[in-house]
Amino acid sequence: MADASSGKVVIAAMLGNGLIAVSKFAAGAFTGSSSMLAEAVHSVADTLNQALLMFGMRRSKRTASELHPMGYAAESYFWPFLVSIIIFMLGGVFALYEGIHGLLHIEPDTGASHLWDYVVLSAAIVFEGVAFTIAMVEFRKTKGEGGTLEVIMRSKDPTIPVVLMEDSAALVGLLVAMGAIALSETTGWVGWDSVGSIVIGLLLCAVSYLLSRETHSLLLGETASVEDRAEVVRIVESDDSVIRVTQLLSMHRGPDDVLLALKVSFVSDLNVTTLESVIDDVEAAIRTKLPKMKMVFIEPDADYDATKDPARPGGIAEPPRASE
Repeated sequence: MADASSGKVVIAAMLGNGLIAVSKFAAGAFTGSSSMLAEAVHSVADTLNQALLMFGMRRSKRTASELHPMGYAAESYFWPFLVSIIIFMLGGVFALYEGIHGLLHIEPDTGASHLWDYVVLSAAIVFEGVAFTIAMVEFRKTKGEGGTLEVIMRSKDPTIPVVLMEDSAALVGLLVAMGAIALSETTGWVGWDSVGSIVIGLLLCAVSYLLSRETHSLLLGETASVEDRAEVVRIVESDDSVIRVTQLLSMHRGPDDVLLALKVSFVSDLNVTTLESVIDDVEAAIRTKLPKMKMVFIEPDADYDATKDPARPGGIAEPPRASE
């Protein structure tokens, strides 16, 4: 279900941004507006970004190979990270360059009509609004409790949050571009158009920084949520042959692909055959209740003390982001 929702959001955004980019380039070429050209490149970047997101989603579903025995789930984190860089390089830097260049080489106002700019920007706001609404509806289905920004920053699936932040930046950028063009037209100082381009560039750079920070943390391998780890402990310790879980390590390799490693203290009178059977049963119980736990490794270790191994914390409290 998560993959279907993400795919729906990405396809809607990709089609919308592709059409918007074409119209913006046409209007920008006709009127010579720096803000419009910056927005056109922004739309191209967004379209490319969504294509990469879809590409990453497809590659992450490949079956494991001899070279990659744990599968390719991490592809769903690598490509959003690459997308966050592209937003900065292709969108933000171009918009900043276009704006600064425009301020340094201000040309006289030709008096050309900006009607097409307004028409294209208004249409783009409508299209972006539709794409944003679709992304928000799908996001709300899975976000659970907590504020929107908090959930985006803590999400283990970056696809919908990436599209949401892209669409939000696009809507703000469109309003900035429209305001800059209007100020240039009403005041007669064409520099406002270049200022608008700079503002759009700074906005894209800020979004790029936030997305790259969060997706970088996911790419490094974040732990499972507090709720999932607590559920694992409950499942394991509900077995009569288990005394307690002495260490729990987990790592998201993808939104629905978690590697789980446990040290467990078992009752002392189990022979090897019985112990193997108990471990198999516990692993099966974990996978049944939490299907995202794709790989589960359990090691009998009654004497392990997490306090003596600070490099490998074994608690279930929620840790901070790796980037914090």
